[in-house]
Amino acid sequence: MTIYQNIISAKKEGKKLLAVLIDPEKMDLTHIPCFFEKVHKSIATHIFVGGSTDKNNQTASLVIAIKKETDLPVILFPGSFSQITDKADGILFLSLLSGRNPEYLIEQQIKAAPILKNSPLESIPTGYILIDGKKETATQKVSNTRPIPQEKIALILHTSLAGEFSGKQLIYLEAGSGATQVVHQKIIEKVANEITIPLIVGGGIRSKKQLESAFNAGADIVVIGTAFENDETFFEVLRK
Repeated sequence: MTIYQNIISAKKEGKKLLAVLIDPEKMDLTHIPCFFEKVHKSIATHIFVGGSTDKNNQTASLVIAIKKETDLPVILFPGSFSQITDKADGILFLSLLSGRNPEYLIEQQIKAAPILKNSPLESIPTGYILIDGKKETATQKVSNTRPIPQEKIALILHTSLAGEFSGKQLIYLEAGSGATQVVHQKIIEKVANEITIPLIVGGGIRSKKQLESAFNAGADIVVIGTAFENDETFFEVLRK
């Protein structure tokens, strides 16, 4: 099965998935073996690699180091086309649907196209929707776009539906790295009930209760990054 087929299969079976997000600018390569000892004892099912920026061009080196330590699918979550490496298993081919900056709606995708055309990477079209997490994020700064306020549930829903109708295979609701407010349960419920494709939710999730709330509201995949960066003992809370 492909990565996406496995995600679809999990959705049909009601199996919830957890992606660990690793930022190339925040992970020391020498720490990878120790980090993955904890990952493998947790309920993690996928590894996302990426960040809004990668100033030191560490993505490829990081993916290579990760692949030596795990058989979990390693999926790129790139901030730009320059972060693409065929050392990974797949890539979230992102379009920032919540913004109106053409650079992140289509221009970055055009730049990525010739690279992906001849790449073995599994490309998964993903509608990326930035939700206000009450903290200015790197995504906002880099993309020069504003997040959608959480109270504008109809706009978030309609943006998600537009993503699905335009051919996206995943919808990703993102409150942003280090968000102080996670995507509200009502938003997740509304979107999950209306779209038919898998739903990813991330940003600011720092407790098992928040994780379970997102799952119970309808998220198919939850992404956790900052919580693990700040405190790796969080893996103990999410043991298999």
